[in-house]
Amino acid sequence: MKKILVCGATGFIGRNVTEVLAKRSDLDVHAVCFTRPQYTCAGVTWHQADLRNSEDVERVLNGMDIVIQAAATTSGSKDITSRPYIHVTDNAVMNSLLLRASHDLEIKHFVFFSCSIMYPSSDELLCEEDFNESDKMHPRYFGAGWTKVYIEKMCEFFSRLGRTKYTVIRHSNIYGPHDKFDLERSHILGATVTKVMTADDGFISVWGSGEEKRDILYVGDLVNFVEDAIDKQLSPYELVNVGSGSAVSINELVQEVIEGSGRDIKVTHDLSQPTIQTSLALDCKKAKALFGWEPTTSLKEGLSATIAWWRGNAPI
Repeated sequence: MKKILVCGATGFIGRNVTEVLAKRSDLDVHAVCFTRPQYTCAGVTWHQADLRNSEDVERVLNGMDIVIQAAATTSGSKDITSRPYIHVTDNAVMNSLLLRASHDLEIKHFVFFSCSIMYPSSDELLCEEDFNESDKMHPRYFGAGWTKVYIEKMCEFFSRLGRTKYTVIRHSNIYGPHDKFDLERSHILGATVTKVMTADDGFISVWGSGEEKRDILYVGDLVNFVEDAIDKQLSPYELVNVGSGSAVSINELVQEVIEGSGRDIKVTHDLSQPTIQTSLALDCKKAKALFGWEPTTSLKEGLSATIAWWRGNAPI
């Protein structure tokens, strides 16, 4: 059995990854928690650690074969606008320590969740080569975006030293069970679900015009890619887009959530709040060519599962 460590196992993506991998008989799954409490998941061994501390990092990585790095300081558009620095320091520190320890301890495979924040706005599908260092990143994404690029480059750097192979996942906007649903920290879909499900007066307010477009991917499809990568990757380093391959406007997304909820909700727009006028959809041909991966969950199916989970778990 391979020993696999999921960093950030109490977070949204990390928890979904942990719960799926724990069902596999060929993996000995270990999970890292920090400030959030552990949860019951059969077959998982828990470790408490602050991944900004080098001694903690070396302790939890020692003896592992695979590291899934899903730990991060994340939040929604409000913090991106008002406190962008919170996405920079902790993420740079913890990933620098994890990458160094993975090399020193000869971890066999390191999987890093990047994102698509660095890509320029486009009406065309964007492949991995459609970002280069000379591109100007959107000012609101500058800190978080360049932090992700730095960590991607560090994965590539360490891969050239030959001890560990690396998978960098440039995923699109992820949604599904265990997401953040509070309005202070959630991303667009989590916030929209909460607004729709808790609207007592029959109205919800959307920030900005709602015309910006996003690539939206169900978390189960992302987890499927992680399994494909750890099972099939042979090369020392791969950077791969993982998304739905299509763009949906915020206005369309809100209407899909309302329809999935079965509630009679009207939409208003708060034009005093920021609108980040971008359009993005990922070209995921490389993921299919390398690993045979492609998304299988439609937006309607994913939203239905997400809303059902929201109802059953009463996150607010």
